[in-house]
Amino acid sequence: MSAAQPPARGQEALVRVAARALARANLVHAYGHCSTRLDAGHFLVCAARPMGLIEPDEAGTVVPVHGELPEGVLGEVRIHQHIYRLRPDVGGVVRSMPPTVMTLSSVRVTPQPRHGMGAYFSPAVPLWDDPQLVRSDAQARGVAETLGAARAVAMRGNGAVVAAESLMHAVVLTWYLEDAARIEWQLRAAGLTEGAPTLAPEAAAARAVGTGRIYERMWEYLTAGDPEAALADLSQPRTQ
Repeated sequence: MSAAQPPARGQEALVRVAARALARANLVHAYGHCSTRLDAGHFLVCAARPMGLIEPDEAGTVVPVHGELPEGVLGEVRIHQHIYRLRPDVGGVVRSMPPTVMTLSSVRVTPQPRHGMGAYFSPAVPLWDDPQLVRSDAQARGVAETLGAARAVAMRGNGAVVAAESLMHAVVLTWYLEDAARIEWQLRAAGLTEGAPTLAPEAAAARAVGTGRIYERMWEYLTAGDPEAALADLSQPRTQ
């Protein structure tokens, strides 16, 4: 495997901006991490500390898709490795702790595609049915395989992982996932899920669009005021 080229300034900024946006949106706290693919064999993960505390110009770490984790990289970054291995279409990964997703997953419930933002996860959000920390390759491979071709996987009582064509898309979809979980929670709390409609796959596919700057507008909302927002490289990384 060839050596990775040093990340461009815009790629470094993207990871930091994404990390801080997730923290401001209450989608991560002391725990969580995000990454962007650099090329077929490498990705850049954010600094190994609370994402909301990552400073401008604070370096992330380049990690090989195949191979050992570099020193100082968090153990659960193995999940990113295995997703990038199995999904050449993926350019960005977010490991997050969305509170409503966490609540529902604790009783093995994941949000159904009931509204527009839930449509992006049709036909269902798969569940990794293990509350333990993911600290081994076997566990990380299991999470990636449970994700399969989906955009998100919920982890029982342990947050979620979202994978998308770019880190910008993954951040936006993490927000959508928590919104879908909020809808699921509120309907269940009100006793309204009995016979309640969900979006059929065809309707969900028609609704889950990217046109009209859908992703870009949510990204702008989530990153407003960030000191490095204008520096972030939002282009899709080379995934092949």
